[in-house]
Amino acid sequence: MHPELRALVVFADPSLHRSRISRRVAEAAAGLPGVQVQDLYQLYPDLYIDVRRERALLLDAPLVVFVFQLAWYAMPALLKEWLDTVLKPEWARPDGRLAGKSAFAAVACNSRLSDYGPGGAHGRPLEDFLVPLQQTALACGMRWLAPHVFYGADHPDEGAAERHAEALRALLASAGGAHGT
Repeated sequence: MHPELRALVVFADPSLHRSRISRRVAEAAAGLPGVQVQDLYQLYPDLYIDVRRERALLLDAPLVVFVFQLAWYAMPALLKEWLDTVLKPEWARPDGRLAGKSAFAAVACNSRLSDYGPGGAHGRPLEDFLVPLQQTALACGMRWLAPHVFYGADHPDEGAAERHAEALRALLASAGGAHGT
């Protein structure tokens, strides 16, 4: 049991060595008391997920945050594998083991905000690309909170990555607080 756990950060970046912001975000989250960062690509380079450990952390955390960089309109493959193995179908019930917990995605994407939406390069709002993750959380009885998005990750202005990391750190420090309400 992890009674002091306030937030579980499920972090997935297959290209951490090339990322301009992911490392800063992970370090900002990891430094907070009561926040457990599970760096999936560091923990499971062989893609074999310790399901019991992940489930124990998930059950103990009132808030779950999925942190990743959007690539080709989807979450990283290991995050999808995590969902497939950790959240078995019996967990997908509104009154199940995860009922009442909160979840949100903290997503970095290379494009600008104006690229997401009608007339933009991607033609849809970014939230549309998060629907599978959102629906998974809702199917498990979790409350889905508004995503925390960092646009323009490929070409951030000076200090942008630090501002993004600090904003996420503030959200985690409040362990969900009023985020998304």
